[in-house]
Amino acid sequence: QVQLVESGGGLVQAGGSLRLSCAASGSIFRINVMAWYRQAPGKQRELVAAITSGGNTNYADSVKGRFTISRDNAKNTVYLQMNSLKPEDTAVYYCNLGQLRYDYWGQGTQVTVSS
Repeated sequence: QVQLVESGGGLVQAGGSLRLSCAASGSIFRINVMAWYRQAPGKQRELVAAITSGGNTNYADSVKGRFTISRDNAKNTVYLQMNSLKPEDTAVYYCNLGQLRYDYWGQGTQVTVSS
């Protein structure tokens, strides 16, 4: 079993920054993908950014150049540095870990960007 615990959400003004963290524990395989998704009210959950255990990254077009995903494999932790935040970034952000055929999710952390 795998547990994911997110932290770092909060309220920030437009143009500000936040850093999200997600610590994974349990049966973590060496090869996996960790990612951040978000879900705004009334919208579907969408991929924000993903990073493989080898360090390859992928970003949604809407966050390219503003968000940076990184990970510390020794700590089984993934980070999301969010800069130049916009009101449309407001959502619940979820951490995801995919390994083998399974997906694991964190409980979510609220990010609210005021205009």
